[in-house]
Amino acid sequence: MTTFVDRVELHVAAGNGGHGCASVHREKFKPLGGPDGGNGGRGGDVILIVDQSVTTLLDYHHSPHRKATNGKPGEGGNRSGKDGTDLVLPVPDGTVVMDGAGNVLADLVGHGTSYVAAQGGRGGLGNAALSSARRKAPGFALLGVPGDLQDIVLELKTVADVALVGYPSAGKSSLISVLSAAKPKIADYPFTTLVPNLGVVTAGETVYTIADVPGLIPGASQGKGLGLEFLRHVERCSVLVHILDTATLESERDPISDLDMIEEELKQYGGLDRRPRMVVLNKIDVPDGKDLAEMVRPDLEARGYRVFEVSAVAHTGLRELSFALAELIAASRAAKPQEEATRIVIRPKAVDDSGFTVVQEEDGLFRVRGEKPERWVRQTDFSNDEAVGYLADRLNRLGVEQSLMKAGARSGDGVAIGPEDNAVVFDWEPTVMAGAEMLGRRGEDHRLDEPRPATQRRRDKQAERDDATQEFNDFKPF
Repeated sequence: MTTFVDRVELHVAAGNGGHGCASVHREKFKPLGGPDGGNGGRGGDVILIVDQSVTTLLDYHHSPHRKATNGKPGEGGNRSGKDGTDLVLPVPDGTVVMDGAGNVLADLVGHGTSYVAAQGGRGGLGNAALSSARRKAPGFALLGVPGDLQDIVLELKTVADVALVGYPSAGKSSLISVLSAAKPKIADYPFTTLVPNLGVVTAGETVYTIADVPGLIPGASQGKGLGLEFLRHVERCSVLVHILDTATLESERDPISDLDMIEEELKQYGGLDRRPRMVVLNKIDVPDGKDLAEMVRPDLEARGYRVFEVSAVAHTGLRELSFALAELIAASRAAKPQEEATRIVIRPKAVDDSGFTVVQEEDGLFRVRGEKPERWVRQTDFSNDEAVGYLADRLNRLGVEQSLMKAGARSGDGVAIGPEDNAVVFDWEPTVMAGAEMLGRRGEDHRLDEPRPATQRRRDKQAERDDATQEFNDFKPF
């Protein structure tokens, strides 16, 4: 049964925003007390967060579909809907988040590092929030915005200071078992190690992690053997240690040719050729192994490698190796820049950025794309004429109508707002002022106005009678 998974495809859905409420306050002696519809709640986000207690992506392999909760709709009495609960997904340290095309969205390293994989939808405004001096009694509310739907790929790359590289059965697992407290599976057949193993080594004042990963064979960079499943876990390591078998039973192999093959695979994979390297000649407890190690050591040192002769079985040369690795790790850490405090990156919009685009497509359709117009369309209840008029007002104030005219749109041309698979299409009719002006006093109800004093009402009635009398005198026959 699979117990370790380092690559999964995850389908995440954020919560939808709750709809706003259209309501009018009513009580005794005050049947029309004004709009009191509350706002809808925000949909929950889907958040990935690094958890040191998690070491595999196995849970998401079995359950790849995850969804946050929706926001609740608003209610009368100015009661806003409850926000949806964020869905927090713990991932191992070193998880890379990518989209379906392989583009890296986030690299999660360090406990507590988080990334919002899917943003929850906004809650719709209730008619209380939409009321104003001009719009005293809105008969509509805004709909909640749907949450994001994302298909992402999670890929785990082991976070370690040292990576042990070499042929299968070169003794990597045996070495990490004696250098640290790790207890990997050890056997006398190839590919015993099927998953990365991590061990912690203490050498003086330096503490570092060492990774034992599956063995390499020719063609690993193209996917042969465990191929990419191995090389992926080497990328983050600061130091590479070649484990060369001096007691191999295969006549066509020797430490020099093994080293050349592994170096070629690392070169083909890319990005690993500048890492500090060290060579370990393992299994010198075998008589022939000791002789072969002494024979090839001068050639390896002539290439510039530091060479250590060790025996994981006899515990020979381990102390010197562990302190030499600690020295390299300390130098590598000192060369890295210090981590800076969290910074807020501000990316101001260009002065001429209108927030939307208007493009005429080959079939003559004018398509409007932009975060605001598309969101406003999703928030509109098209069964409510007043809500449609409000949308027209907003688009007109944003400058969409002027942009359509500049793009060459004429009366009756088709206009689409949104992407091809989810757009609102209509026949465009240019207006001087859209929406509310066409519908007259939309959102106004004089029953909600404050009553005028009795003397002022008598004066207004008398003025109306005087106007009627004057109009009659002007048109009576002579």
